[in-house]
Amino acid sequence: MLVWRSINITVPNNVQFSLGNFIKHLPSSTISCPYRLSTKTLVTTSALSSSSYFETLTSRQKDQLNLYVHTLLEWNQRMNLTAVREVNEVMERHIEDSLSILPPIKNSYVSHCNNSINNINLVDVGSGAGLPGLILAIACPGQNLGQDLCFREQFDVAVARAVAEMRILAEYCLPLVRVGGLFVAAKGHDPQEEVRNAERAIQMMGASLLQLCSVESQSPYGQRTAIICLKDHSTPRKYPRDPGTPAKEPL
Repeated sequence: MLVWRSINITVPNNVQFSLGNFIKHLPSSTISCPYRLSTKTLVTTSALSSSSYFETLTSRQKDQLNLYVHTLLEWNQRMNLTAVREVNEVMERHIEDSLSILPPIKNSYVSHCNNSINNINLVDVGSGAGLPGLILAIACPGQNLGQDLCFREQFDVAVARAVAEMRILAEYCLPLVRVGGLFVAAKGHDPQEEVRNAERAIQMMGASLLQLCSVESQSPYGQRTAIICLKDHSTPRKYPRDPGTPAKEPL
């Protein structure tokens, strides 16, 4: 079982939206909604490859992702959650893109952190509309989502996608990761310069660059890079600095 953690999201009218409650109440039966996603539709109307991770999911998981896409597009009419407006684009640019980092997370964790992926605590930093955290939680059932805001060095894995520059992400994410855990940043097809600029920040947070793993993606360049860092020792207590400071004064 993989244990995923996130925080409560406040939506209009002071309604507390918990990712845990959202997944808990996802129905197991077929969902009736105008955004129905079927294998046939995916194959004939999208550019998803034959190795699509989506195709490995159970029918229940596909239904859950179907409901997520429907909900995302519905709420996107009320608030700006994503620039993507069409179902197929959501599947390609968000769902498959989020799922693509699962294999490198699992492989790196088993190889360098623990010989088992059972009960991994994972935090998604800057999740926004639930990407990639909620998608990963659906793909790995048995999740238990918490709502704690401050868990310094308590997580096995921290992930971030489309949040900030790598050297800024390192300061925000690595303090959350336990010694011996992983920080995984989903970046574009050519992040080498960004990684070089982040090397100092990664080291100051107590980590080292483990590997850059290219994964299939529906991005314009056809691939995404999972930047994987291994936490070697504790992060100095003065990090992370106050919100906004890492962006203004990057390490």
